[in-house]
Amino acid sequence: MLWVKSLHIVFVASWFAGLFYLPRIFVNLAMVAPQSLAERERLLLMARKLLRFSTLLAVPAVLLGLWLWLGYGIGRAPAGNGWLHAKLVVVLLVIGYHHACARLLRQFEANRNTHSHVWFRWFNEIPVILLLLAVVLVVVKPF
Repeated sequence: MLWVKSLHIVFVASWFAGLFYLPRIFVNLAMVAPQSLAERERLLLMARKLLRFSTLLAVPAVLLGLWLWLGYGIGRAPAGNGWLHAKLVVVLLVIGYHHACARLLRQFEANRNTHSHVWFRWFNEIPVILLLLAVVLVVVKPF
């Protein structure tokens, strides 16, 4: 089970690397001048490839997490697993953030972005907060 846990951590860390960088590409896309078509297309290509790669990392991260959940029998104990329920909520929020990034990329591709580069800079902080919450919940197990 330690191998599964190790792989889970590696895939989660790699997935988050993509979630940290993709909105930075969105910042650059939001700042690109309308006449800079080549730069815009290059950034869109980078964003598409990063989203695809991040999705390929997210799938094993989630599947290995489910394997750990089932393997350790978490959820069977009558008390002391509140941290796990909270972490599952955080995982759902991370998956939602991933989908939001995909939606934002589709808006950029359709030339329908309505957000400023400042908005994307703030949006970029969300995965940092979610990762912090997940790590604290798993390590500290506050409830």
